[in-house]
Order: sequence, then C-alpha cells, then structure tokens
Amino acid sequence: MDQNDFLKVAQDAVDTFPAPFRKSALEVLIRIEEYPDPQTLQELEIDDPFDLTGLYSGIPMTEKSFADPTPWPDTVTLYRQPILAEWRDRGDVDLPDLITHVVVHEFAHHFGWSDDDIALIDHWWE
Repeated sequence: MDQNDFLKVAQDAVDTFPAPFRKSALEVLIRIEEYPDPQTLQELEIDDPFDLTGLYSGIPMTEKSFADPTPWPDTVTLYRQPILAEWRDRGDVDLPDLITHVVVHEFAHHFGWSDDDIALIDHWWE
C-alpha cells in the first residue's frame, strides 16, 4: 500500500464515525508520512521511530475555545513504515484494520473519547 492507499483507508475510517463526530472529524487534516521526523521523536522522548504509528496534533475539542484563534488545522498523521512494520510483525490482522485502529485512536485524542466510545467504532476491542 502506498501513501494514497493509506489516506483512502484513513478517510474511509472517518466516514464510518457516528454522525455527531463525523462532521467535526472532516475538519481534521489527515497526513501520511513515511516516518516520524526527528524533532517529533525528540519532543515525545521516543528513541525508535517504529514505536510511533500515529500522532494527533492540535487542541482537543474538550479544551477548545471558539474565541481562541487556531494558527493551523488539527492534524492526524499516520506513519506508514511503522504501521507496515507492526502489521508484518503481528501477522494476524489485515492492514486496513490496523490503519483504521490507528486512525480511531488518534481521533480519540481529538475528541476526548473514552474506551467505551472507541469500542463503538473500533471493533478491534471486541
């Protein structure tokens, strides 16, 4: 799967979100990168770039104020090579399911979802 395929799976995952979340989720930019950049790894105190499969950047909706300007859009970044490595290492999941799982968890940071909320969308938890 190339970056476009990853993006398509991620967008399809967002399209399955419950209606109250889908509209807001569509305002979040989804990016596909091969690896996390060194600055991100340093900020998160992560040594191995394969330990980071996705990242939400922005202000969670539970902390946003409409009076506060936002200089950039909220973003979910998926790191393609770490996701592919996890998929190969696991050997027991479909790649689109793993991508969807990462997408749901990154959007969970955006929405402030509980584990019960996540389980409604991400059947990984069943």
